[in-house]
Amino acid sequence: MTMKALVLVKNSKLKLMDLPMPEKFTEDSYLIKISYAGICGSDIHRGFEKEAYHYPLIMGHEFSGVIEKSFKGAKYREGQRITVFPLLPCYKCKACQTGNYAQCSNYDYFGSRRNGAFAEYLYVPEKNIFPIPDHVELIHAAMTEPCAVALHGVRKFNLKGGERAAVFGGGPIGNMAAQWLKLKGSEKVIVIDIDEKKLNIAQKMGFIPCNSKKTDPVEYILKNTDGEGADVSIEACGLPITYRQAINSTSRFGEVVLLGNIAGDFILPQKEVSNMLRKELKVYGTWNSKIVPTGIDDWSTVLKFMDKEIHVQDLISHIFPLEEGINAFKYIINKEGFYNKIMFKIGA
Repeated sequence: MTMKALVLVKNSKLKLMDLPMPEKFTEDSYLIKISYAGICGSDIHRGFEKEAYHYPLIMGHEFSGVIEKSFKGAKYREGQRITVFPLLPCYKCKACQTGNYAQCSNYDYFGSRRNGAFAEYLYVPEKNIFPIPDHVELIHAAMTEPCAVALHGVRKFNLKGGERAAVFGGGPIGNMAAQWLKLKGSEKVIVIDIDEKKLNIAQKMGFIPCNSKKTDPVEYILKNTDGEGADVSIEACGLPITYRQAINSTSRFGEVVLLGNIAGDFILPQKEVSNMLRKELKVYGTWNSKIVPTGIDDWSTVLKFMDKEIHVQDLISHIFPLEEGINAFKYIINKEGFYNKIMFKIGA
């Protein structure tokens, strides 16, 4: 028996291939039939900027599917709809002992360090499985990973309700971060981007749009916060300029979360550093998400709110069959048109 997979055979070279079925690598692994898998920005860096750990590689770490094959004593049943936490911890290091698996010193990872979900099948250990509630669409569940990343960043803040917030980046993670801020009681949320279509989506969701191509975002935020600045700011673009803008537009005693994976060097002039110190800003780094404590972890929380208070449908701009995977990546790399979250429909 074989399966179809979109394989990164070398840098910038993808190939649709028939491969042997994946091998079970832990005794408590389920064979998952992949339904939907999303393209992450990190897949672009990994596949087309020489950032892959090895070749060949099957990318893909944002996905949902159905349990095809279980095992004796399994917690979940065959046919059950699931999504998957893609980080595989060692469970032995100091970070793992405290449940901070994203800080594991010897982790594995679907779609980067090992083969991932741009394929018809994948074996997944039981601890990485999250069942999808009945109210959540299968395609939307493939957005659980980026939505959990957004929530993890927002949870860094000491939110009490009534905050005026700014989110730099109107893409999927930035938009979902804005949704979490609103859900947690933010009085107003300003979303900054250069893409009018992303800003239109944000505006329809009740956020205040700011096109930073047309307006200085720092001045715009100050104007919309009575000259004080945002109480909390999230940087979700990963650009040095938006790192600076997020810091400079935040109020005295405000909080900043740096969520975007930065491209380039981030340098703050002396005057801006002095201003940051005088304002006594709190600046947090954030990475990935948490799957403990069970029930209130980032992933369980996302799945409780998704398709109720958290909406991801409008963030999915394209759905390609896996057979068109090469064209999907070309569309992104060649900037052939607008896109937001691009999803592969594989076995749904």
